[in-house]
Parts: sequence; structure tokens; C-alpha cells
Amino acid sequence: LMQLVKLCSGMIEAGKAYITTNKHFVTGVRDLSQQCKKDEMISECLDKFGDSLQEMINYHMILFDQAQRSVRQQLHNFVKDDVRKFKETKKQFDKVREDMEISLVKNAQAPRHKPHEVEEATGTLTITRKCFRHLALDYVLQINVLQAKKKFEILDAMLSFMHAQYTFFQQGYSLLHELDPYMKKLATELDQLVIDSAVEKREMEHKHALIQQRHSHLRVSVSFCLQDFSYDDSKVEFNVDAPNGVVMEGYLFKRASNAFKTWNRRWFSIQNSQLVYQKKLKDVLTVVVEDLRLCTVKPCEDIERRFCFEVVSPTKSCMLQADSEKLRQAWIQAVQASIASAYRESPDSYYIERLDRTASPSTSSIDSATDSRDRSVKGDSILQRVQSIPGNDQCCDCGQPDPRWASINLGILLCIECSGIHRSLGVHCSKVRSLTLDSWEPELLKLMCELGNSTMNQIYEAQCEEMGLKKPTAGSSRQDKEAWIKVKYVEKKFLKKLPNGETLTETERKPRRWCVKKCQRHNSSTKAPTARRKYRHEAGNASPAVLSSAATLERKFRRDSLFCPDELDSLFSYFDTGAGSGPRSLSSDSGLGGSTDGSTDILVFGSVVDSVTEEECEVSEESSGEAEIEQEASDLEDLRELHPGLLIYKASQARNLPLMAEALAHGAEINWVNDEDENKTPLIQAVMGGSLIACEFLLQNGADVNQRDSRGRAPLHHATYLGHTGQVCLFLKRGANQHAVDSDGQDPLSIAVQAANADIVTLLRLARMNEEMREAEGPFGQPGQYPSNSPTELQYRKCIQEFISLNIDEC
Repeated sequence: LMQLVKLCSGMIEAGKAYITTNKHFVTGVRDLSQQCKKDEMISECLDKFGDSLQEMINYHMILFDQAQRSVRQQLHNFVKDDVRKFKETKKQFDKVREDMEISLVKNAQAPRHKPHEVEEATGTLTITRKCFRHLALDYVLQINVLQAKKKFEILDAMLSFMHAQYTFFQQGYSLLHELDPYMKKLATELDQLVIDSAVEKREMEHKHALIQQRHSHLRVSVSFCLQDFSYDDSKVEFNVDAPNGVVMEGYLFKRASNAFKTWNRRWFSIQNSQLVYQKKLKDVLTVVVEDLRLCTVKPCEDIERRFCFEVVSPTKSCMLQADSEKLRQAWIQAVQASIASAYRESPDSYYIERLDRTASPSTSSIDSATDSRDRSVKGDSILQRVQSIPGNDQCCDCGQPDPRWASINLGILLCIECSGIHRSLGVHCSKVRSLTLDSWEPELLKLMCELGNSTMNQIYEAQCEEMGLKKPTAGSSRQDKEAWIKVKYVEKKFLKKLPNGETLTETERKPRRWCVKKCQRHNSSTKAPTARRKYRHEAGNASPAVLSSAATLERKFRRDSLFCPDELDSLFSYFDTGAGSGPRSLSSDSGLGGSTDGSTDILVFGSVVDSVTEEECEVSEESSGEAEIEQEASDLEDLRELHPGLLIYKASQARNLPLMAEALAHGAEINWVNDEDENKTPLIQAVMGGSLIACEFLLQNGADVNQRDSRGRAPLHHATYLGHTGQVCLFLKRGANQHAVDSDGQDPLSIAVQAANADIVTLLRLARMNEEMREAEGPFGQPGQYPSNSPTELQYRKCIQEFISLNIDEC
């Protein structure tokens, strides 16, 4: 029977291959019919025959489906179920028979003079014989039942198959019988065509004989349309609206979080807005991600294994591996679709309560409840500060009031629906974080205050009004918002083109050189100003002489050491003074904020004029610090050599975040190398410019913290040379390699020791000590990452964060 089932399977597979090839042939017939539209006879014939052949293909499909159900499936079930049960009964029967034979041998060997052994052997034999006879009856009964069922199954399967054959040929006969009149008519027409062709042939031969000098050539071109039909049996699908709540499920490899980083195959599923897995089918589900709305997913190409992707949540990350690229893409899309679905279905309050519950273990419920309240208060404070930036009172993409989600690499605020769309774009485009549910570092919070919706919309929507496009509103459909966001951030169709010498007209070719305006540093004071700093656009008077003499107030606090305890009181003072400040606006004369003057040939990018109110001046006089005048521009460059990479390079040193964002929008490579300046990168330039926030912006957008220049110096080396303590902390936090040596053979610690910088020396030694302790806990510890929650690790992270906070005002 199994041989028959295998032969039937082979027949069905061959039939499917025949059907596939037949479909290709029918497609070719219909294509030929389309090419012969001018000849009605050929076109009609091919259309009718193509339809008939398609019907025959459908009949074949029905036949093979019947064969699979009647012969293959029915007999296969019989063999797998009934025959298997019979074999199990046979095994039991053979075992009891062996037991009876052993009992017979023991009974025969029982000595005559030992009645006790004789009695025991006789009793065992009697019991075994009864069991054998009972099981033998069952065995014989099952043999008879199996034989009867075998007879029925075989005959029923073959009868069903022959009925299917009868139906197939009867349908085929009916189809061809209906087509027979047309075929006879066509045969008559073909006979006439043969006669006509013979007549034409004789006439042509006669003409050929008469005019031998003339030659006629008949060219018949026949074109065959070859199509590539590729089939993939492993169709991967996911359903966000599945009735059972399971969006997608299947096997994935999961990297363990232990020291050995082993990979284990587990059954994963996405259900109820959670990512869960189990080792075996009956095992309890293990939750990987409690709330998909608070996580993101991204492919991983920087590890040895293929087809890997990472699910990142605020508390941990999970590295997974699929079996193929198609499966990896399917899982990524399923997670993104589940995230978007979770945004639509559940309100924010549900997730806040859920987050509070998960953060409150029973062993420390009082402390956890206090932490939840503190996080709620801090979240409200962060929300108020960021929303006070101009334009941040409504969603950047649809205008919905009170946005509570942010894209940290773009520096914008979003509503919950638009944030879900941003998540679906991937973290390479937009990194979404909640203003109320997630924790915010001071450097990231200040970065959000430096940019804002107004600034970024001036960049990404520069030509929106000129193109006559209407921006979606809060009441627009999700499809409209998604289309707008993709056009705005992925296709970037609203950007204003970068100016250069070739694109300028004759009347506009006056500026031949360009530079970048350096943004002033913002330092905190002990008293918040009563009025906001006002920004306005200016399109002219930006020559180097004017730039060097323009006045901009700046407050600087001098510190002897960052370890002074009284400095911690001013940790968040920046946000008290800077929350009301608007972002650095771009000039209205170009999408890049450049300004020109009719009397000069210099184009200045990022030109901004700051007007300081009298109240701010009073605060400056009262605060401890001296006001300095600083407004500079970068070195002049040839306008013909302007490109996004060089623009972000210059803007990074100038601390001009809006211009850096503009350059990235125009496609600047985040790790662009300036081969004319020792192969330095924008991140190194940001270090030299002294801006911690510019470094944070570049790192959020994927800058390599360990990329070196031609002298072998990474950003950490440069920050140590310049004594920028906050930047050193930031790079250590982001996994900078402190053991790397430059071309002079010096690592950052050696540089700091030579410079006698006590703060940086202390930091680097703390980092090394923490790294050594981490490696002592496990042989595969990776410096720069923070997977451990040990007290030592937490204390080190707290120290690093305090250093960054103390330096936040000087960036």
C-alpha cells in the first residue's frame, strides 16, 4: 500500500508539473492572439481554443485533487492509523508469547522435590497462558478487522478514483462536443485556405517563371514571449487580524543572554501585542517583549550568522535568526504590522498602567510604586519642556495637538498614529520613543530642545507649498498620513535642492564661495529668563567681516573639577532656561538657511540673528558667569565643491544642528571621510567644535564611534586631547574602544595622563576597572555594552551619566 501511495504521489506531482507547463502554453496562445488582432480568423480561433484548453486544465486540476483525496490521502491515513495500531498490537502479542514461552521453560525446569517452586511455576504459567489466549483473540480479531477494512479502503479508493476519471473524460467530451461545430467549420475554412494557397502558389510559380530576374523574399517573423515563472512552495504569510490572535508563528533561533551567547531553536509567536516563545508545544509561554508598542525591530548585518534580526525594547534586546531571507523579512514585517496594530487598538493609559504593573514586583511593591510615581512626574516634566519648543505643541506630520511620542534621531514630536507609521519605516529612518513611558537622558532631551517640529518642517517641507500639496490633518485617514510620511521622509520629495555653481543662473552666480555659521553655545543660569529668546530670518549682510563683528551673548561657567557636589544642583537648569527657546531657524531665502549679500560673493549657511531681551540681560548680570561675544563662520569653500557630505562635515564643527539635519536629509553619509583633512569624520569635527549635543545627534543617526582618522585617532582620542570631559563620557557610554592606540602609540588614558586632566583620567580608569570586573564575571563580556544590572555596573553608569549631565551646559 505504501508503494501505491508513493506512486500516486509521483503521479500527482507529475500532473501538477504538466498543469503548470500547460498553463504556460495557454498563456503563449493568448499572447499570440493579442499579436494577431488584425487577423480576425486567427484571433477568434486562438481565443476559443485558449478558453477550451483552460477549461481542460481546470478539469485536470479537479482530477488530480480527487486522486489525492481518494487514493493518496485515504490509503495513507489507513496505513498510518489502522496499520500502525495493528503493529502495536502485534508487538504486545509477541511480548506475551515470549513471556509464555519463558513460563513454559520455568515450569518444565521446576524440580519434583520442591513443591513450592512447582506451585509458583505452575501459577505463573496459568496466568501467562490466560493472558496469551486473551491477547491472541484480540490479535486475531484485529487481523480480521484490518483485512476487511483493507479490502474496503482499497476498493473504495479505486472506485472513487475511477469515478473521477469518468467525470473528467465526460466533462472533456462535453466540452469538445460543444466545440465540434466550430472545429468542423474551421476545418472547412482550412481546406479552402489550402486550395487558395495552392492557387496562389501556382500563380506565383507562373510569375516566377515569367520573371526570373525578380526575386521575392518572404519573411515570416515569429516572436515567442518567454516568461519566467518561479514558484516558491514555502509561502510565508502573517495576519494581524487573525481570529485566534496569533499574527505569526514559527521556529526561530534565539541567542541566549548568558556569557557563551549560545543559539537555541524555539517556537516563536506574535500574539496579543506580545512576542513570546516556548521550547516545546506544551511548555509555558515565555514573554520576550511585554509590549510591542514600546519596541522596534531591525535587521542585523554585522554579525557572523545570516538572516538575523533584533527586537529592541527599552529594557533589553533579543537577537533572533530565521531560516531564510524571506522568513526574516516576513518576521520583521509581522512585528512592524503588530506594532502599528497595537497603536490603533489600545490607548496610552492602558500601556501606562501596564508598564507600572510590570515594573512593580511583589517583593518590592512599595519602592516600585514610588518609582512609578516618580517616572510619571518626570515624564510630565519632560513632556512640558519638549512641547514648549515652537511647533512642538502639535504633531509634526498631521498637526494633532498634544503629541506624546518623539523621533529622537529627527528631533520631532508625533502623535500616536504617526509614531506607529514612523516605526514601520525602520530605525534607519526614524527612532520612536515615548515622552511619558520611556526614560530620557539629559543629552537626548537637550537634543530634542535644539531641533523641534518647526525647524525640521522647514527642511522636509521646504517646497510643499510650491508643489501645491495639502498636508494631512489630525482627521485624515491612516493611509493618507502614511503616504505623506513616506513621501516626506523616505522619498524626500519636498526638500529644496542644494545650491551649487552649476545650478545657479547667470544672475544668481554672484556667490562663488560658501561657509557655515557657527551657532552660539547655550549655557544655563541659576535663574530662568522671563522672556523667550526670539529668532528671526535674515537673508543678507553675511560677509566674513560682518560675521566676525556680530554680537551674540554667551554665558560660561568655570569649574575646577566635575566632582564638586554643589555642581549637581544645576543638572537640569538648562531645561529651565532653554525650554522656551525656539530652535535655530533656517533662513527663508533658501532651504539650507544660506544668506547672501549683493556686495559679496559668499554664501553663508545657517545664518541666524538672535535678539536678547532686557530681562535676559538682567539675568546674565545676576548669574555667576561672564558674558562673551562669539559669532564666527567656518572656513570659506568653493561653491562648486558643495555636497551633503562636506556640508555636514562643516556644520558638525560649527555646532549647527539644523544644518546637520538638512545635510542628512539631502543624503549626506553620516561617516563621510574628508580625505583632504586627515580622513576626519563629522563626529570628529563635532568633537573639535566642542558640542556634546552635535555628537549625540550624529550618534543617534548611526555615526561610528570608533572610526579613526589618518593618524589613527578616534573621536575618543580627540575628545581626550581637547579635554572635553562630557564627550569622553558620551563615547564611553556608546561603546568607544579606550584601548585603541593612535599612530604615536598612545591610547586615550596615556593622553589624559600627559595632559594632567584629572577628570578624564579618573573616568577612563573607572571604565577600565568596570570592564575588568565585567570580564571577570564572564569570559565573553563585551566592553561598552551594559547588559548587567550588578551594583558595580549600575554605579559606573550613574557616574558616567552625572559627568554628562554636568557637561550638558557647555554643548
